[in-house]
Amino acid sequence: MDARETLKKYWGYDSFRPMQEEIINCALEGKDVLAILPTGGGKSVCFQVPCLMKEGLALVVTPLIALMKDQVQNLEARGIRAAALYAGMTRRELDLALNNAAYGDFKFLYVSPERLGTALFRSYLEILKVSYIVVDEAHCISQWGYDFRPDYLQIGELRKSVDAPVIALTATATPAVAQDIIRRLSVEGREFTLLKSGFERENLNYIVRECSDKFGQALAVCNSVPGSGIIYLRSRNKCEELSSRLRAEGISASFYHAGLSPQMRAERQEAWKRGEIRIMVCTNAFGMGIDKPDVRLVIHMDLPESPEAYFQEAGRAGRDGKTSYAVLLWNPTDLQRSSRLEKISFPPLEYIADIYQKLHIYNSIPYDQGEGRQIKFDLSEFCSHFKLERARVHYALVYLERSGHITYSEDVDIPTRVRIIRSRNELYDIEPDDPLMGAVLESLMRCCPGIFGFTVCINEDRICSRCSVSVEQLHKLLYRLSLEHIINYIPSDRSSVIVLHHDRLQPGNVNLQPDRYGMLLQNYQQRAEAMAGYVAQKSECRSRYLLRYFGQEDSAPCGHCDVCRASGKSNELQILQEFLASHPDAALQDVRALVDDPSSGLSPYALELYRRIIS
Repeated sequence: MDARETLKKYWGYDSFRPMQEEIINCALEGKDVLAILPTGGGKSVCFQVPCLMKEGLALVVTPLIALMKDQVQNLEARGIRAAALYAGMTRRELDLALNNAAYGDFKFLYVSPERLGTALFRSYLEILKVSYIVVDEAHCISQWGYDFRPDYLQIGELRKSVDAPVIALTATATPAVAQDIIRRLSVEGREFTLLKSGFERENLNYIVRECSDKFGQALAVCNSVPGSGIIYLRSRNKCEELSSRLRAEGISASFYHAGLSPQMRAERQEAWKRGEIRIMVCTNAFGMGIDKPDVRLVIHMDLPESPEAYFQEAGRAGRDGKTSYAVLLWNPTDLQRSSRLEKISFPPLEYIADIYQKLHIYNSIPYDQGEGRQIKFDLSEFCSHFKLERARVHYALVYLERSGHITYSEDVDIPTRVRIIRSRNELYDIEPDDPLMGAVLESLMRCCPGIFGFTVCINEDRICSRCSVSVEQLHKLLYRLSLEHIINYIPSDRSSVIVLHHDRLQPGNVNLQPDRYGMLLQNYQQRAEAMAGYVAQKSECRSRYLLRYFGQEDSAPCGHCDVCRASGKSNELQILQEFLASHPDAALQDVRALVDDPSSGLSPYALELYRRIIS
């Protein structure tokens, strides 16, 4: 079965999107490949197809726990076996998942980067038949990347013991970041290929508006652009407030952020995907990997911290190729807020060192102990205990992660766990009062191997489907079974998780890498300046500005952003399109004549556009 047949069998598509087939063929030839595709370019297919065509198991490294769970579910729905390892799982759960991956004919094992260096994972490497090492969000391995993760550096060590090609993918990489990714992933004797798609989104209209009344502008845009939309804000409270105001104005809207329960987030996401909710007001926790091609509108009401983040989030509009809008609302206050955020995002190194010690004190960890320990962490309680400012502590923890001392995973979903504490023989004599309790018990036995010997995670949706009950009913039935001393029941939870990378260090011995701190601060400032330049300038096409930032110098003005419209370039584009439509046979010849004629009077924009058509 070739690549197109594989695509048809599992996804139902007859053809690939631009660049997908080139990336897949390169991987099938056994070459290492770095693929840079814009948001909506179909990156997952680029590694899933070749992995299905080759014997063995693909290791997929990704930092996005929600995305890896979503992809595992999507693969299993297509009859493809997949598993995941991430923060919040117990050692027993990790061991079981690795054992299944090694011996259970699995095709994909998704791994969060902090798991790569653990002794348990390393102990399975020799028996895992790895076909490919897939590096998703590959910009995280680069110190120049906007979301650098030190745990990603372990992939380089992994390559020394696993002889398998690499498929690295990202949507946002400047030329410097791309070269750094290749340098960090390369091994001697293997060819590394860079495949980069053009970043133009011809159907996406970039609009920037300076305004004092952001709500009024957002409401006007929602009323004038039909279809589904996303509105991004940085504050959870503002998300709730704005969605309420939109509903009061007759707009179908809801809110989404990481503080909601897993069930509520899943319900709202599905309702939005079905079109029951038109506008989702959210933080950047929403949208990653969601397969909804008909988003017509993305509005940013806060200034994004970098062009990379903005390009990725705005790119969630119009993935079906139809006309869509990316609107950014701003005013001078946003620039002042950005300056304040820089000071919060980079607290002094002395403060960070103090938070390191307080983290251990809070969890009663003495000096020279703690390596490998996984801690459930409540940021609010921690700050209240020490009377600290929440935002500064958060960014101190972020830097402790970037400097390699901890792994800090926010708002991790810890699934429901169950163990049957009665023997099989005893269960035959038990007749629960409620038949549904018996049905749940039977489903647990059938669906959860090892449940008599260990506390195991359960798939609530699967149990609910088998027993025809709601999730809320299932929780009540499990609780009643626990009261009857038939099972041990640990309800699902949501918590941040911190993993300690080494034993607690004495004050003064915590290496916070001042050089790296300075480099990260400088990178942050440069990205903030580029973002400020994007909104403030009114002379360069918005699309061209972004493409130039990512190293694509030869792009033509789009003709339909706010800058192009204000300068009349959209009229020239329309005239050209009408000309070509009415002269299909002689079009290129006539265009060449216009380009070669010094007295044609064409604007620089038109000349550039015509030259692109000729080539």
